[in-house]
Amino acid sequence: MSRRIALIVLLAGLAITVGCTNKKATNPLADVSSKQPDKVLFDRAMDALKHTRYDLARLTLQTLINTYPDSEYIARAKLAVADSWYDEGGGTALAQAEIEYKDFITFFPNMPEAAEAQLKIANIHYQEMEKPDRDYTHAMRAEEEYRQLIMQWPDSKLIPEAKQHLREVQEVIGEREFGVGRFYYLRESYPAAIARLQSLVDKYPLYSKADEALYLLGQSYESEITRIRLRVTCSGTLNNPPGCLPENVKAYFIQEFTKHAADAYSRIITRYPVMERADSAKARLEALHQPVPKPTKAAVAENKAEEDSRRENTTLSKVMRAFAKHPNVAEAAKVGEPTLVDPTPMNPGVVAPPTAPKTSGGFGGDKTVSIETVSGGAPAPNENAPRSDAPPVADATVTAGTSAAPAAAPPDANELQPNAAPADANELKPNVPADANQALPPPQQVNEIQGGSHPAASGTNAGTSTSSASSTGDQDTADDTTVASSKHKKKKGIHKIVPF
Repeated sequence: MSRRIALIVLLAGLAITVGCTNKKATNPLADVSSKQPDKVLFDRAMDALKHTRYDLARLTLQTLINTYPDSEYIARAKLAVADSWYDEGGGTALAQAEIEYKDFITFFPNMPEAAEAQLKIANIHYQEMEKPDRDYTHAMRAEEEYRQLIMQWPDSKLIPEAKQHLREVQEVIGEREFGVGRFYYLRESYPAAIARLQSLVDKYPLYSKADEALYLLGQSYESEITRIRLRVTCSGTLNNPPGCLPENVKAYFIQEFTKHAADAYSRIITRYPVMERADSAKARLEALHQPVPKPTKAAVAENKAEEDSRRENTTLSKVMRAFAKHPNVAEAAKVGEPTLVDPTPMNPGVVAPPTAPKTSGGFGGDKTVSIETVSGGAPAPNENAPRSDAPPVADATVTAGTSAAPAAAPPDANELQPNAAPADANELKPNVPADANQALPPPQQVNEIQGGSHPAASGTNAGTSTSSASSTGDQDTADDTTVASSKHKKKKGIHKIVPF
């Protein structure tokens, strides 16, 4: 009886042992139950990553991917390879991590981890982003990657983090665009400044200095108005001064630029009413005799929330900013929707006023082109080729040709005629006989005084020529003196030592 009880207990123990041995292991990362050797490789790789042995982890994961291509751990293994490069850090490692993350998104776009991979790609460029006055390649790439995450995975839980990073990136890019626009404004290149500042305020409305950008935009338009008013007005004659503009064109551009300047100042008041430039915008609208708008309560609340969300830079942060490589994003807004689609940028060519044409007529008038057909009758019959031994042409032929020619039109009274000078007696004439039978006159003597000519007239002509030459010489000298006055004169004697 005791032997039978012992046998039963032994069999029960064996059954319990076998049941425990065949139990499947649960992998929380893959969320599946498995007892295959690919699980062993994956666990070894995770342990290596935990102890920062990145080379060993990547080697193990690559072995898993190549040996078990149909394993349920493939997606996790590919993502873990990218994470190993990302955690390792460094320029080369981060570049390789971006490649691995993009590869993961290509193969598994519908997995929840795809949004995480896209966020890691954007964060790579966010970490490499430099200050606004340096290379902005990483800033542009970060903006592009964050926008792609927000538009491709709008329901992801990572969207708030992506939007905040996008606002900070756009703050850095906006600071750079503002610096470029201000540079053009200070150099009085107003069309380029208008194009930069207008594109800035349209693209990044959450920029911390948007009111300053709009104010400079209005000032640029006002400077263009001043330039147009100083341009010479075309008189409508043939001799227009260079760079002139017709009166109607000047009036048109002054009206357009005044409207654009008023729009910029009005936008400060209606969109950024609690910022510093609101009072200055009101003053400029009154100076331009334009209506001053009133902001709505919603606009005031929105702008106040944006300003309250910004952090103020401390004195230490301002000092350390000069030695930092990465930008300071403390002034970026924490509320508001960042821009996801870029508006059409403004072209500086539409701002610059046109130049007056060199021909008369200016702007306006008839711009049509007409074709006039001239009918000269039937063409003359072909003539023989001229020969050296041919007899001279008879007068009758010339007379016939002259009589056959159509009568000349009467001269126009308004047509300008050249002032024909009297024939000079000393002028050399070609030896062409008026009549073939008439004898040639004797050659003219150079020193012979012709009748009807007076030496005083020759002296008068010579004096006129001398005075003209002397006036031309005075003009050339004046031009040379003007050019020389702008050059530095060489110092002599003690002036080489004295600096003034």
